[in-house]
Amino acid sequence: MFFASRIAQRLQPVDTVEGELYEQSKRWLLRNGVASQVMETLAIGTFLTALALNFGASNAYIGLLAAVPHMAAVCQLGGVYIAERVRNRRLVCVVAATFGRLGLLFLPVAAFIGDPNVALPLLFVGIAIRYGFGAIVGASWNPWVRDLISDEERGRFVGRRLTYMLAMGMLVSLLAAGFIDHWPQWFDRPIRYAYAVIFICSFLAGIVGIYTLTGMAEPRMPPSDGPLNLTERLAAPFKDENFRKLMIFLASWHFAANLAAPFFTVHMLTRLGIDLFPVTVLAMCSQLANILVLQSFGRIADRFSNKAVLAVAAPLFVACTFAWIFTTAVHERWAVFAILGAVHVLTGFATAGVSIATINIAMKLAPKGNATGFLASSSLVNSMAAGSAPMIGGLCADFFAKQKLSLMFSWESNKQQTVFESMQLEHWDFYFVLAALIGLYSLHRLAQVNESGVFDQRAVIKELFSDTRRTIRTMSSIAGLRAAAEFPFHLLHRLTHRRNQAGRDIETP
Repeated sequence: MFFASRIAQRLQPVDTVEGELYEQSKRWLLRNGVASQVMETLAIGTFLTALALNFGASNAYIGLLAAVPHMAAVCQLGGVYIAERVRNRRLVCVVAATFGRLGLLFLPVAAFIGDPNVALPLLFVGIAIRYGFGAIVGASWNPWVRDLISDEERGRFVGRRLTYMLAMGMLVSLLAAGFIDHWPQWFDRPIRYAYAVIFICSFLAGIVGIYTLTGMAEPRMPPSDGPLNLTERLAAPFKDENFRKLMIFLASWHFAANLAAPFFTVHMLTRLGIDLFPVTVLAMCSQLANILVLQSFGRIADRFSNKAVLAVAAPLFVACTFAWIFTTAVHERWAVFAILGAVHVLTGFATAGVSIATINIAMKLAPKGNATGFLASSSLVNSMAAGSAPMIGGLCADFFAKQKLSLMFSWESNKQQTVFESMQLEHWDFYFVLAALIGLYSLHRLAQVNESGVFDQRAVIKELFSDTRRTIRTMSSIAGLRAAAEFPFHLLHRLTHRRNQAGRDIETP
């Protein structure tokens, strides 16, 4: 009891976060992002899906597993109540995160047991515990960070934090994939033991993440305006017309993004027959592209608006989702990897803008000092949409696996008929097309959201190209790479200069 009271005393909020305390909090927030990214990279996604497939999991189970992190967001209702009653968001985050990390221990236990009848339920229970308590953390975390980081630099800081997170995630995922692929050569034990080691490392990274929370200051919440009415607090965002429009956009967008995304890995591992290490390398390419433009998008969001960023990044993401149907349209292995490489790189660019803008726009439109209910309702709606998508996808996977749709063109000349098959859809292709169509609808909903700032797509694209070129030149110390980075921009500049010069020569007498 004494130990708990000392922790609670140390984690008390402060009236103002300025000067060195503010800078120190930002540093700990960056460290928290890195530790959390290591935990997430090793605990979910490719490695969890690969282990489940190794146990013979069905498509419905894969969809359910992908839905758990989102569906667990219903626990945010309890998180909002706790945050408003305790009024110490850092304390809530530390305690809830500690219980949540314990759920990660179910993953290595499942891997060691090996019996699919026991292991698969354990995987589900472990992820449910992790993300159930994680939702409680999120109800306090989002308003805490919203009040901690100033509006003027939030976009840039979020971009920098995500850059560090993705860089570490990229390195860790590559090392983990190589470790798993080489496990049979190093040890005479089943491959599931390699996954157990990965999950234990995930748990340890999660513990480090909890420690970083203690170094971040928390601005004191405004005084309570009376007894807490949870229903009224969560209903307030729906009464705000503009925020309601934002939630409709975010819900439709998250549904579209998560209808197909959880099955990209399954598509590559099963349908395309690609090994785990190349799949991880492709994911790394996407993360590298993400890192390349992440901070640029953060600066652009601060300078223009989040809507302007979304107007550029979201259509690109939709196009990349649709492009997955072409991965089975070619038979040469090099062509398949070329398409996959292009899709992953462009998706990385798009995801960078979408991630920053969707986080920022919700924080920006939520009222300062009283954002808990707004952000919790938005997160809850988004999570329900994102969670229902893979569940629906998993349940319908077996149905679509037996369907096939072909689009053909027929040409008749001199009693001869030639048939061209321009497109063929089967199995996961239906998800890619449906996700792209719903994504287009979400863009329509985005246009109805009002946000202060400049909305200029051309200016965003120009700024992005300029920042990307500058970033590549800074990162590269090799003349050849610099030349490659400069080539398209330098060539366009020269051509434009020559055309303008020619025009002046004609006009000059």
